[in-house]
Amino acid sequence: MSDMGLATRGAWRLKSDASRVVSRLFIPGQELVGGSESRASGAVERILALSEVEVEHGMDDLIRRFDRRHHNLTGVFETNAQRVSDYVTAPISERRNQLLGAAFTHEYAIEGAAICNPSIVAAPDQTGARSGELRVILSYRAIGEGHRSSIVFRSGTVGASGELALDAAQPFPVAPPASTTTLNRELLHSMLCDRGVDGETAASVLDSLADDFEPAALSLATDRLRTQSDTRVNATEVAAVLDLLAASFYRVAFDPEIDLSRRVLWPSAPNEAVGMEDARFVHFSDGDTSTYLASYTAFDGRAVSQQLLQTNDFVHFTSSPLAGAGARNKGLAFFPRKVNGQYLALSRFDRETNAIAQSANGLHWEPVVTAQRPLGTWEILQLGNCGSPIELTAGWLVIIHGVGPMRTYGIGALLLDLDDPTKVIGQLPRPLLIPADDEQDGYVPNVVYSCGSIVHDDTLYLPYGIADQSIGYATFEIDELLGAFEPTSRRSA
Repeated sequence: MSDMGLATRGAWRLKSDASRVVSRLFIPGQELVGGSESRASGAVERILALSEVEVEHGMDDLIRRFDRRHHNLTGVFETNAQRVSDYVTAPISERRNQLLGAAFTHEYAIEGAAICNPSIVAAPDQTGARSGELRVILSYRAIGEGHRSSIVFRSGTVGASGELALDAAQPFPVAPPASTTTLNRELLHSMLCDRGVDGETAASVLDSLADDFEPAALSLATDRLRTQSDTRVNATEVAAVLDLLAASFYRVAFDPEIDLSRRVLWPSAPNEAVGMEDARFVHFSDGDTSTYLASYTAFDGRAVSQQLLQTNDFVHFTSSPLAGAGARNKGLAFFPRKVNGQYLALSRFDRETNAIAQSANGLHWEPVVTAQRPLGTWEILQLGNCGSPIELTAGWLVIIHGVGPMRTYGIGALLLDLDDPTKVIGQLPRPLLIPADDEQDGYVPNVVYSCGSIVHDDTLYLPYGIADQSIGYATFEIDELLGAFEPTSRRSA
């Protein structure tokens, strides 16, 4: 099947860069699938047995080979040495301590396997943009060893002449540790309800807490609950579930002086241990509220769940879980404002249709109404969105994806009613974009996919992943795109 012929592909392709590495703690033995007993004790004993000459030669070699690849390399070693300091029972020299830390450090190539699934938004700071230009932020999924995914960023500019240019990435990516943040009682109730354990026992814990509370308060409450296993049903189980859910609330902060291209959001919660996938960023503005939101898929190696990212500046981020039928599976994308007083989101709750999920608080997503089912050949296996809706005078423009024979992904579009987005008022007879001949080969063949686009100066800018091996972009004139929609009466949903 051919596409609509409306796309103008951009001149550049962003490719994965295996030299972009972050330093991570490495515990020998625990890198195995499923984990195993640590081999740290033996490694420490061997390091302590080295002569000072061997230590000096070893450190000189490490500095020579790795210093150019990391900012403050010896600081990294000293931090990781502290993490295993309980294995050392006597004072050691500074250089031996650094070698100890180096033995428990490894490099992780954040883009070593693939990059894909970009999203684009207008930057919060438009400093430096000239007349007709727009500063933008591109986020994308970076995949490395073990197929672990993280979220990375690039800055760029949509020029007055219509081209999208990315700024050069700076060296030394940074993935700071996460810290705890406040928990929401109503959301925890909803998450327990999803798991079928939101009963009297859970209420005995949560209803004693404030609407928003610190993790320490929950820890005290669950410790108390564990002592009541003889008087409350499932006390131990509910306490364990609450502690696990609490770990999916966290925050990350970067030094503002660190360039955007160096900032890496690294999996920090148990439910995302194997990856943070496909962030769909949108600038949300409603009344006095203006912020950036993103939903992303958390993957623990067995199950997926949805997390909410919030930021005002792309320096400080909070992450929290989402609940309800609409937040099941992958592919949640928030509307950029409330509609009729409610938060709305595109959802693929049943894994094959495009639906509209509703929320009173932006955290618990239901009810869900299916808006579009697979019909055409190119979308016959499943549908989903390619990012948040874009508000136009004619309606909500929704970029979608469809999967057809040979697991080929294509990109299409819908037009939804502004006042009732469950109503599809326009569809395209064919996709906007299908893999071109030079876009078929890659880590995942025959895939074009996006997690968010933007309109500037009557042009749609659509960044898209190409076979999970590179990222490109295409532009579409809005008038031409709207003119290509067919009324839904000609294509029954």
